[in-house]
Amino acid sequence: MKLDPFYLIVDSADWIARLVPIGVRLVQLRIKNKAPAQLRAEIRTAKAICALNDCQLIVNDYWQLAIEEACAFVHLGQEDLETADLDAIRAAGLKLGLSTHDDAELETAKAAKPDYIALGPIYPTILKQMKWSPQGPERLRTWKAHVGDLPLVAIGGLNVDRIKGVLSRGADSAAVVTDITLNPDPEARTRQWLAATAPWRTVKIPLGE
Repeated sequence: MKLDPFYLIVDSADWIARLVPIGVRLVQLRIKNKAPAQLRAEIRTAKAICALNDCQLIVNDYWQLAIEEACAFVHLGQEDLETADLDAIRAAGLKLGLSTHDDAELETAKAAKPDYIALGPIYPTILKQMKWSPQGPERLRTWKAHVGDLPLVAIGGLNVDRIKGVLSRGADSAAVVTDITLNPDPEARTRQWLAATAPWRTVKIPLGE
């Protein structure tokens, strides 16, 4: 499986309606603390927008709703992985992405046979409090050696200036949240990300270049 090198993460279908039509091809809907009915409505709206724009939607955490709404992809953190029904996820045909932050979590993730693995935080991040120190981009080389052909997603503190540094060190995709959502002009920033990741959209640049 191949992931688009630009992996947008947002917390509402409104963001998806605003940014996906610009040309985003991979987006995660990551919503916290909403009622099930609201979550279902957000997922349905996001799914419809992504379908119209040839964009892969990934639902964060809510694997049961993702199954019920016939979504194609779900992303789980390590805590979610402990309680998720992986057999049900696979039986529904969902692809699976998993977060990792250290060697133990990497082994746990690999045992679940996901469709991609994410490593973070690569740089300091303001998105949420984390007990892990920034990994640094060089850590991606080690992780990529461990996961082999499995797509590797870099996340945490990424911005346009850091894209080449992570994609040239083994990451297949660079995930971004606040560099776009907190930008004064999110649309323009999204276009910058699309342009900066374009070289990796058609060909994988060798490590180290």
